[in-house]
Order: sequence, then C-alpha cells, then structure tokens
Amino acid sequence: MEDTAIRFENSPQDIKRQILNHLRYSLGKTPDEASIGDIYAALAYCMRDRLMDRMLATRARFREARAKRLSYLSLEFLIGPSLGRNMLALGIRQACEEAVKAFGVNLNDVEAQEADPALGNGGLGRLAACFLESLATLNMPGYGYGIHYDYGLFRQEIRNGYQIEKPDQWALTAAPLQMQRLDRAVLVPLYGRIEHFKDRWEGYNPSWMDWQVVIGVPYDIPSCGHGGHTVNYLRLFTAQPSKDFDIKVFNQGDYFAAMEQKIDTEKISKILYPSDSIQSGKELRLTQEYFLVACALRDIVRNHLDSYDDISDFAEKNAIQLNDTHPSLAITELMRILVDEQWMDWEPAWDITKNTFAYTNHTLLPEALETWSAGLLAHLLPRHMQIIEEINRRFLEEAITLYPDDLQRLARLSIFEEGNDKQVRMANLAIVGSHSVNGVSALHTELIKTRLLPDFFDMWPDKFNAKTNGITPRRWLQKANPGLTALLEQHIGLDFLADMEKISAILPLAQDAAFVEDFLKVKRGNKVKILPLLQDKAMIKADPDAIFDIQAKRIHEYKRQLLNILGIMADYLALVEDGEYPASPFVALFAGKAAPGYTTAKKIIKMIHCMADVINNDKRTRGAIRVGFVPDFRVSIAEGLVAAADLSEQISTAGYEASGTGNMKFAANGALTIGTLDGANIEIEEKVGGENLYIFGLDAQQVADMCAQKTYRPREISDQNPELARVMDALKSDRFCPGEPGLLEWAWHYLYNENDPYLHLADFASYCKTRRRARADYADQEGWANKAICNVARMGWFSSDRTIKEYASQIWKIAPVTGLNGE
Repeated sequence: MEDTAIRFENSPQDIKRQILNHLRYSLGKTPDEASIGDIYAALAYCMRDRLMDRMLATRARFREARAKRLSYLSLEFLIGPSLGRNMLALGIRQACEEAVKAFGVNLNDVEAQEADPALGNGGLGRLAACFLESLATLNMPGYGYGIHYDYGLFRQEIRNGYQIEKPDQWALTAAPLQMQRLDRAVLVPLYGRIEHFKDRWEGYNPSWMDWQVVIGVPYDIPSCGHGGHTVNYLRLFTAQPSKDFDIKVFNQGDYFAAMEQKIDTEKISKILYPSDSIQSGKELRLTQEYFLVACALRDIVRNHLDSYDDISDFAEKNAIQLNDTHPSLAITELMRILVDEQWMDWEPAWDITKNTFAYTNHTLLPEALETWSAGLLAHLLPRHMQIIEEINRRFLEEAITLYPDDLQRLARLSIFEEGNDKQVRMANLAIVGSHSVNGVSALHTELIKTRLLPDFFDMWPDKFNAKTNGITPRRWLQKANPGLTALLEQHIGLDFLADMEKISAILPLAQDAAFVEDFLKVKRGNKVKILPLLQDKAMIKADPDAIFDIQAKRIHEYKRQLLNILGIMADYLALVEDGEYPASPFVALFAGKAAPGYTTAKKIIKMIHCMADVINNDKRTRGAIRVGFVPDFRVSIAEGLVAAADLSEQISTAGYEASGTGNMKFAANGALTIGTLDGANIEIEEKVGGENLYIFGLDAQQVADMCAQKTYRPREISDQNPELARVMDALKSDRFCPGEPGLLEWAWHYLYNENDPYLHLADFASYCKTRRRARADYADQEGWANKAICNVARMGWFSSDRTIKEYASQIWKIAPVTGLNGE
C-alpha cells in the first residue's frame, strides 16, 4: 500500500498550527485553557510526529539493506530530558522558540516542564544513552532494551542534612515522548518445575512446566541522531499480570488474591535496584534482570524471524551487547529459545550464542561482580539453571585440558562458587558465553587482565579488549552549553558536532586575546545561570567570580568525597586559625545520590551538610569559601554544573574507577581536572597535556603495593602532617557538628583504619598541595583560560562516536546504512 503519511513543515507558523492541533485533538484544550504544561505536551507531540516519520523511514532503510542489528541490553538508560535534545537534533529549536511565543510562553520554561526520565543511577546508564545517540548519528542499526520503571531510582530530598528517598514520578510528563506498543507485548515465564522426558530419538528432552506468566508491554522512545537522518528507538518494557490468570481468580471469587497477584507482578518494573538486603528483595532484583532479558530476547528473535526464514544465521544478523553483568541471563535465555523452541542441537546453538554476545565490564571491585544464590535461581528459573549447569560442565571440560593439575584455578574459572550457599557468578557466565570482553579505559582493561580476571585472560587472551568510554557532544556541549557552542560556531562552524575531532581547530585561539575574553565571559555567564539553582536548592549565595570547584557523581567511598571534605576542612581551619586565605575564593559544590542501603555514603552526605553549615555561617569565610550540596542530581542538573565548573574533582583511589565519563563532560566544557591517575583520567592527561590539568597522589601500582604489603599507616601519616592532624582533631572534637556531639566521630575512626582500602590519608598532602596550586593558577585568568581552551580543543577523541565506531568495527561487525531518509 502507498505510504500516505503526512510530512511536516518546520516553519514557526507550521509548528504553531500543529501545537494548536495537538492542544485540541490530543489534549482536549483550547489555547485559552492551556497551561504551560499543556504547551509542553503539545510541542512534544509535534516532535514525536516528526520522529515517527523518520523512525519508520529508518526502519525501511535498514530492512531493505538487510543490515545486521545491534541490541544493547542495559538495566539503566539515563537518557535525560528529550524535548530540547530532539529540537536541536532536528535543527528546529529556533522555529519552536518563535512558535511558542505566540502562546505567551518562553521555550526554556516550556522545556523545564519535562521531568528527567528516572531510568538510571549514574555512569552506566548515561553511557548507554550516549551510545544510543551516537549509533543513530552514525546511521547504524542500534537499539536499546531496558525496563520502563514507574519510579526509577528515587528522588533525593535533603532534610536536616540527611538524604531522604522519595518516589520519582517521571512518567507523569512522559506520554508525549514515547509510544506504547501493545502489539509487541511478550510473555515471560517464571517459576514452575522441570519434567524429564525423552524425545522420539530417545534424547533427553526436559520440559519447563507450570510456570507463571508475566506480560511485558513495550514502550518505544525515539533515539534521534544528529541531523535527524536516522531515528532508532529505546524499547522499555513494563510488567503487567497475565489477564488469563486474573480472570480465573476473579471468577473463583477471590478478588483480594487477584489484586495481590497484580501488585506483585507490577513490582517487577516499579523501581530501579530494589533493596536486596532481604530475601524477597533479592528475588525481585533477579526477577527484574530476567524480565529484561526475556522481553528483549523474545523481541529480538521475533524481529529476526519476521525478516529471515532461518534462525541459523541469527549471529550473522544480530549482535547483542551486555552492559555489565545485569543482563547475563540473556545467554541462557537465547540458549533456551534455540534448544527448546527452535529444536536446535546444543553445539550449533552454543556457537550462535557465543558469536552473538559481547560483554562490557564496568567494575574493578571483586565484591561488585554480581552473584546469585543457585537455590534462588533454580527456584525462579529452573530451566535456566539446567542450562547454566550444562554450560559450566562443558566449559570446565575444556578448561581442564589446559590446566589439568590446577584445581584452584578451575574453581576460580567455574561459573559456580561452591559453598554452603552455592552461588552463580554472573561475570563468569558472561565471559564464557561471549566472544568479546571489554573494559572501558586502557587502565581498567589492563587491571581486568592482570588482577580481576587473570585466569580468563590467560585462557582466552584474544577475547579481551579496551574500549574507552566517550560522551556525545550533542548533549554535553551543544545542549549543556549553548553559549560555548555559539562561540565555537562563530569561529570554526558546527561541523565539530558531527566530527568532534574538528574541535581542535580552536587550539590556536587560546593565544587570541579577544577569543580568550569571550571564552571567559561564556564561563562566567554559565556560572551566573546556575546561581538561582544554588540559592534555591543548595541554600548558598555564590560569587560567580570565585572558582566553581565541583564533585558531581554517585556517592561512594572509592570516589573519595571524604578526601574532598578533608581538604575543604583544612582550608577552613587555615583561614580561621592561621589567617591564611585561599589564593582565589572558591565555591565547593557536591552533587550525587547514595544508594538507599549504603550507610557510609549517606553519612558522607550528612557530613557535607555539617561542614557546610559551619563554614557558611562563619562570617570570617565570606568572600573566601562557600560549600554547597545540590540535591537530586540528574541529567538536567548535570548540564548546568558541567557548563559552570572551573575545577573538576576526579579523585578516586587509583585503580578503582573503571573509566568515568564525568571527567570528559567537565573537560569538554572547559573545566580543568584535578584527579588521580585513574580510569580515563590517564587518557585525558595524554590528550590534553599534563600542564593543562592537575594530577596528584599514588598511582594504581603504588596503591596495590601499599595494600598488599600492608604499609598504610594513617596515624603515622597524620602525626607527620600538622595540617592533617588538625583536621582529624576537629573531627574528634565535634567542631563541624557542634549541635550534634559525636555525629562525625565515625569518620575519625574510619579514616584512621589501617585497612581502609581507599587510602584517603595517603593522598591528603599531595591533594591539598595540588588544590592550592590550582587556585593560585586561577588568579591568572588569561593563563587559566588558555589551559581551559586546550582542554576543550583536545577532547575530540572522547566523543562516544569514536567509541561506537570501535565497537562496531571490532566487536559488533555492523556498519552505517545511509540512503534516502524517506522525505
């Protein structure tokens, strides 16, 4: 049938007319009745109309080319607000700005009506979002699969300095951004039992019986590439109860039981990372992980069979990337589908599976490598446990031929960790079932090979590779920093948005006095722009001429917010006791969430607020030091902070941060990094030059040696450093918590613990010395701007477009598919 779809014009008048149509026909409102929230919804529907046209054209182009597809499985997708990004991608933001003026509203205020989709926690989810955008920009067939959480992680409130978790009702404004796809709903089996049968050839033929059914209903969120030529999608599934089951229970008259079943089912997609401190929480989290992979694999296999007659070429037409260990059960689910439903023999099914999957590791913490109780997994997924046992049996048969006398090595390689509560090691499953295992920075990958997973690297060295993370410049420069983008456009055009390496053309301008002046004006303007946020949320009045020194990331011990706190306390005590003012006034800003069950991280948040109360209320610090905590850190807040920052705190203990992408976002916006030689900091130093950032502290080998040799002596370090000793005494004496005696004593004990794996006090002296050097450098504004411009100019390599090209050519074997866009 001929495609008679409407093609939309993009003049301000046309957009205004379409807004009026959506107000009337989508929202049932007249212009006089419409609130600013209604204007937002109508404009978002206008964007969705355009994206749907392009998404259908993209799908047709990929099908015609019979292109290999990537499916990216992740428990998190921190996509951020979509409306503003989509207007920029389609090149119609200015027209939209003119169109909404007719309704008496400002476009920035309209954009502010959209809630951040609460679909992730931190770098893992934000990386996934950058990757989807880059895939579309590069015209590659790449699709995301995740869970449509009702409330996501949580909305962070601060009460009396303590983090309080509240439901994040992001979906209230999400309707215009997504499309429900009931026609693509899938059935997800859970629980049940295994019946042991034989087939007609007398082969073993187990049957998964009496399972319960959950329905996975997908929602598609368009993922638009730069220029709008390619629009892929992020497909998120929400859990709904089986209608057949509900009707049966209702007909039996047990209405309460039916409602209980409905509520239990819907818990699966209710929140991200439910607490696993109790057994029911563990079961829910494992159910979430299987729900994701069951929905995704059912959809991927169905799409394949819709286009091709034969499942045997599945790996030639599909690549599946596992973003960390959470989706590892996808390996067993694909095996189940191939063996049980497609009647394939084990060996060809296993070849297809291994050639389809690739695994990205995101952690160097052994305790963070996910494991599940074998008993729980067998209870929830009895057939999958059988498959894991068979995978492990065959794998160990291969391993024992290589290491016949090394039982300890074989025990480490096994997918199962034996013990009273036998565990399934999900990382081991992901490695055994994938053809590629990658780290996310050069250092991270090297440490995976030598420390985290040396036995697997010894067995399969060719399977391991590095893919340093990247960020999309369309979100983290064009959207986050329109002032800097406009300045760059004035001098070098906007080609750098599609090819970030071209941003290096501004490097000679670091010596141009007029450009330097304009650059500094943009930075100051960005700082002024976030002053209302700091006053309303962080409760501080900040001077835009001070250094904005920002640490914005998940609250965790290894990220060492505590070290930053100690440094600020040292500066404060030097000022009030010694009369030593900082070389440049500074505003120290923190932002980030602590996991609800992570007690130490939540104590760190309280500690920041205690310190801020004392410092900010001391008249002696006026014009010198201000400290603030910006609550509910999310993408829209991050955009403002990265654009305003002068100094970027990337101070994790060396050897613990896999990569980091916050370091890249800040540097790309002209913030200078103060950090350790950890994660991608190392590669940033290589690219921007050691003279244009501030490196301090122990390196990863020195950290490892100190821990292995047990030579960390925090009390001796303190005894030899009067500045540190004074800070520690202040912690013990309640100086920073005068109204709550003993509140911070935990930190005194924590920091003096010789078993502190993060070695906070070992880096204290180097950190403080380096901070003071940075503040002295800031006093020379021209010299500081030169360093900042060099950072911006040399960040091209850290584009997620570069990362995706490496994945595509070396792991996924997918290619761009260009051609007509259907218009």
